[in-house]
Amino acid sequence: MFTGIVTALGRIRAISGEAVKRFEIEAPYAPDGIELGASIAHAGACLTVVDKGPAGSGGWYAVEVSPETLRLTTLGDWAVGSAVNLERALKIGDELGGHLVTGHVDGVGEIRARREEGSWIVFTVAPPPALNRFIARKGSITIDGVSLTVNAVTPDSFEVMIIPHTANATTLGQLPTGARVNLEVDLMARYAARLSEFPEASA
Repeated sequence: MFTGIVTALGRIRAISGEAVKRFEIEAPYAPDGIELGASIAHAGACLTVVDKGPAGSGGWYAVEVSPETLRLTTLGDWAVGSAVNLERALKIGDELGGHLVTGHVDGVGEIRARREEGSWIVFTVAPPPALNRFIARKGSITIDGVSLTVNAVTPDSFEVMIIPHTANATTLGQLPTGARVNLEVDLMARYAARLSEFPEASA
């Protein structure tokens, strides 16, 4: 589990593989502080560490991404040099600064519009149609691994506001109109929608 609070920016340093892609990622994590098999969220997608640099080396580790994940997320768009939002897995006792995030991307949205309001950035995002029912005003949503509050909704889009700190500490500040982004809807909204599919048992 994660919180949607990005703790570091990584950078893709190497890509290999065909059907299954291997990404080597430079990150400000000491190699001896990352266990093989650890879960790290990358732009909102939970991936498993399969290799890492030797102790004392520049911090890097590797993950492998399946064809299914490449198809359902933006990870297939990564290139050498791409910046990536990173978050280590939540530990018992950690502060829950955002909202509960699973690291399972629900779909890919598109930045339909970007505008400035003072020092803030406002994004209008078009999600896949199947996700609209899970997105509510003042609810939570994760965009590329960042926990955000939904400010407004329309039948086919929603708006979020990005504060200057988030714009500078994550990749969101660099997103242009037309960019594709990973979306994860609020876990509670997903379960509430599922429960609504079952009529109450008659007495």
